[in-house]
Amino acid sequence: MNITLIEQGVTQVLLTSAPDNFIFDLLLAYGKPKTSISRLAAAGAMSYNLAKKQPGVVLWKGVVCYVRAQQGYAAAAVEEYRNLPAILKHKPRFVVSTDFDRVVAFDTKLGEQIDISYIELPKHFTFFLPWAGMEKSQHASDSPADVKAAEKMAKLYDIIAEDNYDAAKPPTAESIHNLNVFLSRLLFCFFAEDTEIFASKLFCRSIEEHTSKDGSDLEAYLKALFLALNTEDRDEVPTYLQDFPYVNGGLFAEDRPVPKLSARSRDLLIKCGFDLNWSEINPDIFGSMIQAVVDVEQRSSMGMHYTSVQNIMKVIDPLFLYDLRVELESSRRSEKRLRDLLQRLSTINVFDPACGSGNFLIIAYKEIRKLEMEVLGQLQELTGQEDFGLSAIQLSQFYGIELDDFAHEVALLSMWLAEHQMNQAFLARFGRCAPPLPLKPSGNIVCDNAAQVDWATVCPHDTQKSIFLIGNPPYLGARNQDEAQKQDLCEVFDGHPD
Repeated sequence: MNITLIEQGVTQVLLTSAPDNFIFDLLLAYGKPKTSISRLAAAGAMSYNLAKKQPGVVLWKGVVCYVRAQQGYAAAAVEEYRNLPAILKHKPRFVVSTDFDRVVAFDTKLGEQIDISYIELPKHFTFFLPWAGMEKSQHASDSPADVKAAEKMAKLYDIIAEDNYDAAKPPTAESIHNLNVFLSRLLFCFFAEDTEIFASKLFCRSIEEHTSKDGSDLEAYLKALFLALNTEDRDEVPTYLQDFPYVNGGLFAEDRPVPKLSARSRDLLIKCGFDLNWSEINPDIFGSMIQAVVDVEQRSSMGMHYTSVQNIMKVIDPLFLYDLRVELESSRRSEKRLRDLLQRLSTINVFDPACGSGNFLIIAYKEIRKLEMEVLGQLQELTGQEDFGLSAIQLSQFYGIELDDFAHEVALLSMWLAEHQMNQAFLARFGRCAPPLPLKPSGNIVCDNAAQVDWATVCPHDTQKSIFLIGNPPYLGARNQDEAQKQDLCEVFDGHPD
């Protein structure tokens, strides 16, 4: 069942449902199984209705508490029943009442309420979408940890730029790329020491204990550390770096120069580690915020230039998440259908041809991982099976193209961070997860011009898989495009009629 069918079903309830059947017909409109509704409406010990002795009241555990109200008392009925301990212990998602003049409903999870005319019910059908497995998007705004981390990294970037470049020695494209890689490596190390990939505060503590206060040997120390993180044979690693594990995964694979560092940059590096809890960093938005580090014009609106999580959900929910959730809801009592859904999740590919720092890909990845855990949890409840192995969702299912070098680097890093966080959630729920190290390829994200590269070479078509195209590509408008951008458009539309 999709969202259009639900809207049509609610309209049909308004037109044809008898008062005694209203709540049952409404639940059917949202895809609740007919057998369950029959059990809910039935009398006797086998009924799902936990309010058998209260005429006009229907209580279905975890789903609804419905009260048929006397004229003018719908709001009062909801206010009364939403606060009754006898009702609350069964955790109904919605408390609903109607006198067939007005409909009043309270969402016990989100604390939201509607009070509408009965004939307006179809206009507000989305309020009850959680019954169909289509959960409302609720995402926190930028966390203080994200903002503080981005601000500190911006200061560090300024100090490094000041120590390495001036009018006589401006940065080159290669030196900027090297600095971008360096910052990505620092970000990983900060995150790793606060999320049990490294020992707690190992990175900042090692800098504090093993380098001079003037920062004169910090460049050499970090260069040796990055080499050690890329060395699988630990016998070849210096003794003072033995506490660091083998990481690789591409992030430390290339031997790139470390910029010249000073006492100020050393001091700030140590503070970044000790003063912040990097486990609280949200990779959903952190990548975009970090982009502001290297763009001074964006500093005043740190974290406000990206596509918000709420808006990303508005894209991916109707594109594929709605249908997947509906499929889960209708498959809850069928082991075969649940396993088929798991297989389907493992064949979904997501492609963002203008991915920036990866926001759309990260959110899509995390939502699919969450859905996989819901399916596994339902299988666990249905079959009693405890060991489901590891997650079947791979970062390699996610594809992107990004022109900006630093955004590309941050997108790769953010995908790694998101995977680690979801693996930790999987571990907490099912008792096992893939080891965090060595790092694995973090998605098929390439640094290229999406207006020039053949998309099929980045995300090959596969008839055995579903490919969803998402994103929010930037568009300046014809008057603000530079000559290169205008030429890109001419090449893209060459041979196509107006």
